[in-house]
Amino acid sequence: MFLGRSHELNYLEELYGSGRPELFVLYGRRRVGKTELLQRFCEGHRAVCYQAAQVREKDNLRAFRDAMADGLKDDLVANIEFPDWDSALLYAASRAETERLVLVLDEFPYLCEANKGLPSILQRFWDSKGKHSQLMLILCGSQVSFMEEEILAERSPLFGRRTAQRRLQPLSPTDSLKFFSDWDFEDALTAYAILGGMPAYLSRFRSDLSLEENVIAESLRPEGYLHDEVQFLLKNELSNPATYNSILSAIARGERKLGDIALSIGVEGTTANRYLTVLRDLGIVERQIPITDPDPLRSRRGTYHLADRFVAFHGRYVQPNLSIIAAGRGDRVFREQVLPDLPALLDDARTDFVLEHVHKHAADIIGTEILELGRHNGQLIRAAARTSDGRGLAAVLHPETKLDLDQLKEEVAVLDRAFSGEAHVLVYRTTADPNAPLQAELATREALS
Repeated sequence: MFLGRSHELNYLEELYGSGRPELFVLYGRRRVGKTELLQRFCEGHRAVCYQAAQVREKDNLRAFRDAMADGLKDDLVANIEFPDWDSALLYAASRAETERLVLVLDEFPYLCEANKGLPSILQRFWDSKGKHSQLMLILCGSQVSFMEEEILAERSPLFGRRTAQRRLQPLSPTDSLKFFSDWDFEDALTAYAILGGMPAYLSRFRSDLSLEENVIAESLRPEGYLHDEVQFLLKNELSNPATYNSILSAIARGERKLGDIALSIGVEGTTANRYLTVLRDLGIVERQIPITDPDPLRSRRGTYHLADRFVAFHGRYVQPNLSIIAAGRGDRVFREQVLPDLPALLDDARTDFVLEHVHKHAADIIGTEILELGRHNGQLIRAAARTSDGRGLAAVLHPETKLDLDQLKEEVAVLDRAFSGEAHVLVYRTTADPNAPLQAELATREALS
């Protein structure tokens, strides 16, 4: 199932039609949908998609040759033996002298494991042949730290050669709901609240099973596809994941301050901060600073949260109950721990939709641009923003019951004092439309009085 990614596909098409040689770097966490995106893009184009494996270089060169033969529909290529990557890349350039050829090297870090000098080889190739061809070369990788430090960083041999790059992010909340188009809307929202926006996770839930059956089958039994997913994620990026795993568990339990996290896992604050920085770079953890803070760069009010919904779910319900789940009693974990928390999970997930709407559409409603945006800890104001006119913006999620105007006025007054002038107020109501799960209305001050 391939859903969403229209913006990314359009950009790839733009590069394809540029008429220039292109070297595009695509990277992002495992399971975020990089391979599926590239395969969908390559459909209908003259393209070779090669997915590397963790094998010796000679085996990868043979597999690359076979991918070239398949992609070019040329059986004669199967008789070629590439002795090294220099010759393999030169051959690819020869097939792109006058006609556009898309060449995808997926899981590029695996190729570099077998040949540490491959980035330098690729640099020499690009400078001598690649940039004079009609090649659209795409380097793709799941090891985020490797791609940023060894491919994109200034010290990389390839620095300055790429023509574009993209770190692929999880799907937006609204696009995530498309995976559950035949579900009850509240169940679909709850599924998102558990899984977040990772396409590989979303595609695991089956429409012929209930929400409870899906959660148990995929996460709360040892054989489940998602049961060990967080451990795979950490091992893919980190050489010693034990401390990182403890930090994630501490945050999932509700520890938010740096000092509390460090104390909980038994390390110094400086050590915890170093590990948290790595997790933030990977997009697993985020540090939230109130948008009303007058000096965010030096703020001591920052708190740490899990940026990935499924990592949070795993840390709270799976990791602490591994023994119970291994004994085959995952259904008990769901009934006694997950089920009572579903309303809170669902309520928190609605804030993601508010943030998405403010980011994409609020400027059109209030008539001024959004400069900064973040969650807000008010009972009614779920998100707050700073606008280009110097004012604040309060994004209010209307409760199912009557809106408490007195409480709202108190919360809006906080933003009024923090910014210049009266804050814009957007009131959001949830709908049952998966394509537009929120309706927004700009509230006047008269309406709040």
